[in-house]
Amino acid sequence: MTAASSFTFTLIFLAATAISLAFSVWLSLRHMRHVATHRHAVPAEFADIISLEAHQKAADYTLDKQRFGLAEEALNVVVLLGLTLGGGLAWLYLSTNGLFGNVYADGLAFVAAVGIVTGLIGLPFDVYRTFVIEAKHGFNKTTLRTYITDAVKGWALAVVIGGPLLFATLWLMEKMGGLWWLYVWLVWTGFSLLMIAVYPTYIAPLFNKFLPLEDTSLKTRIEALLAKCGFHAKGLFVMDGSKRSSHGNAYFTGLGKSKQIVFFDTLMQRLTPEEIEAVLAHELGHFKRRHIVKRMVAMFASSFVMLALMGWVIDKPWFYEGLGLPAATAGVAGVANATAASAPVAVSLVLFFTILPVFTFWMTPLSSLVSRKHEFEADAYAAEQTNARDLISALVKLYRDNASTLTPDPLHSAVYDSHPPAAIRIAHLHTFSTSTVPTT
Repeated sequence: MTAASSFTFTLIFLAATAISLAFSVWLSLRHMRHVATHRHAVPAEFADIISLEAHQKAADYTLDKQRFGLAEEALNVVVLLGLTLGGGLAWLYLSTNGLFGNVYADGLAFVAAVGIVTGLIGLPFDVYRTFVIEAKHGFNKTTLRTYITDAVKGWALAVVIGGPLLFATLWLMEKMGGLWWLYVWLVWTGFSLLMIAVYPTYIAPLFNKFLPLEDTSLKTRIEALLAKCGFHAKGLFVMDGSKRSSHGNAYFTGLGKSKQIVFFDTLMQRLTPEEIEAVLAHELGHFKRRHIVKRMVAMFASSFVMLALMGWVIDKPWFYEGLGLPAATAGVAGVANATAASAPVAVSLVLFFTILPVFTFWMTPLSSLVSRKHEFEADAYAAEQTNARDLISALVKLYRDNASTLTPDPLHSAVYDSHPPAAIRIAHLHTFSTSTVPTT
């Protein structure tokens, strides 16, 4: 019975992996064909405001990213199969088991080993993306020194912050019995809220400089908008985003009294004060329409379901055997039997979250749909608080300067895009204004 169940789960896992990969590749190829087909002409609604050169640059940038994405996706599948059915996780467990003579220290070492191996495998792709693709299209500003420094800081934070969280997770899995997953969920939820609160003050400054907004007239304009919208922020800051990229953006971060509004310096250089105000009004729309709260609730609900599911499969032999762990770790106490009392909890944790994306891939379209709905609502709010024409002109500049394609494949966009396609979004904003799109 166990062997049959394990074999069935192996087939289900392989089928889910193959189907999700095939669907993703098919969507990417559709998207590439669509963008390439429309590369030679600017869409009629943008013909007077986007040059053919800018349109073709966006198309070429999109095509390069998609081709690279296909190669990266293929590697991810190879890594996934190598870690599971190929015995990679089992080998890493054997290499770290008994290393420190303590179940928690050994568990931490195992998770760290998995992170190091997967990080090193993905490193060449990240380097190529940053120093080849982004540089080729004029976006990369990251120096090798900055890249290495960021990596070192990221790993240090993973140890200092992630280490204690992982230890707490492993301890709860070992000590809290059948409801361990509920206690882990509570800890993870509290930790997430804590990180959102402390990120602006203690973590973000490790990577970027945040200077108070000095433009007096713009500051007065923004403060008036904040007062009008009933939004209270700790401060208005300009971030040195140009240190790494020429892409522009704006966002607010933090919780309660720690909320901050941040503008990329690249955004400040490209937009007029009226356009900056309109972009900020859009971001405030997310706050006023409670999108942030809704996303957090969805995230916490999702983690609740996932951990409950893990709580169910953690003592099922077919879960481990179906992914090749027993055969690869024959003779290792606990793994072959895969019981709740003996299976190494670090192995269970890593295995579950390693294969999870294969089965949750199909939630992507729903997540994208909800996100696009929120974007429309935030645009509508911005149009109520500022001039819709200013947001339209700001978006057109951002589409152009960030080389965002104006002609995405509709199906690819429906599955993946968190923002509405440019033409649809601009048309929606036009319903709030009878004016024509301003020339940029």
